Amino acid sequence: MTWYHPGMYDSTVPVASFWEDDAPPLGTGVDLGPNADETCDVVIIGGGYTGLSCAYHLARDFGADVRLLEAGPLGWGASGRNGGFCTLPPSGLSLDGLIARYGETEAKRFIASQVEAVALVRDLARDENIDLAPQGEGTLHVAHAPSRFAELAHERDLLTGTFGIAARLLPREEVAETHYDSTEQFGALHNPVGFGLHPLRFARGLAEAAARAGARLHGHSEVLEWERAGALHRLVTSSGTIRARRVVIATNGFTRETLHPVARDLIPVMSNIVVTRPLTADELAAQNWRTEIPCANTRRLLFYYRMLPDRRFLFGARGDLTGKPEDGAKMRRYMQRRLAEVFPAWAHVPATHYWRGFVCMTARLTPSIGCFPDDTSVFFALGYHGDGVSAAPWSGRLIAQLIGGKADLADIPAAFRGSPRHIPFPSLRRWYLRAALGYYRLTDL
Repeated sequence: MTWYHPGMYDSTVPVASFWEDDAPPLGTGVDLGPNADETCDVVIIGGGYTGLSCAYHLARDFGADVRLLEAGPLGWGASGRNGGFCTLPPSGLSLDGLIARYGETEAKRFIASQVEAVALVRDLARDENIDLAPQGEGTLHVAHAPSRFAELAHERDLLTGTFGIAARLLPREEVAETHYDSTEQFGALHNPVGFGLHPLRFARGLAEAAARAGARLHGHSEVLEWERAGALHRLVTSSGTIRARRVVIATNGFTRETLHPVARDLIPVMSNIVVTRPLTADELAAQNWRTEIPCANTRRLLFYYRMLPDRRFLFGARGDLTGKPEDGAKMRRYMQRRLAEVFPAWAHVPATHYWRGFVCMTARLTPSIGCFPDDTSVFFALGYHGDGVSAAPWSGRLIAQLIGGKADLADIPAAFRGSPRHIPFPSLRRWYLRAALGYYRLTDL
């Protein structure tokens, strides 16, 4: 069961993103196409960052016999269509909220793991020669109203004093002079951890690295049936049956209840992106834009935005509870209107691309990594809350280490560890989300 339009899950439909137009094709022989009847040690469901990283590390570090099954082309889901923000943390909780729930020691462990996750992306790009088009050093968290600047000051104090991250607070005037100005810019916090990248280049490069390491990757291989058959799991696709001792669920916001009941405890949230035509030098100067650092504002229903290498502007926002094509058209008009209001000098600039997809949230507002208590041969890593570009590859590596015996469950930071929190009456998730979005709109004023 899902409340979103079936077209949101149709992997035969191209995403139509700017990334699809700009990325080089996947290397020959990487995607082996529909699977045949086979038996292996580990089968991974999901061909995004989590699954590809897990396959890569299992094959490279442990010599495991791995099959990966992806319903569409490799990288078709969130990994190939996100905004390209390699940032932290992957959580809906504030830093204060992390400390209050998990204690300072575990909160520090969680944040340190995600500093490591950003470094892992850089290391993968270097070691495997992945041209992911990195941009900017760090991220900017921008106050969208004067009252939010004090919140950024508190965030700075926590990052520097508690978590050891040398964040710097920038007043409005400095941001306007050195980065950009807009109608919703009232100062910013610079976090030195993070950068921008081309998400589909990264996904395809990671797939090529996994294939070189010996993992066998099968696109267009949607799992239609899954059952336990003695010591093995039996996964059926339209082209064949895979039997494996262990299974990894790496489908994040695209997890469906027909695959596994864990989907009932996930909350897929729509995220939307528009990309403009290339801006001229005069247009950039009109907003004093002079930064490649990825930006997100302090709204709960945030805007996130960055300048791409060819001077196209990427602008993203949450919204839409249906996934219907007509509601997507409304969302595109809304985003173009809001872009013009926030950056008025660009009101005449058309968007050349619009696309959308799912961010995955959990009721506890942190990701979930582990194995199911009732079947420890089934592993999962999902629920990145819109910050999976670094968290997902890191999580995939950790799952590989759990399977390979190099790590155990105690090595998972508490904020990540275990199954998603149960959602009462999961059929009401649309209404829970509708209520939350309404509350966020009110508090964003």
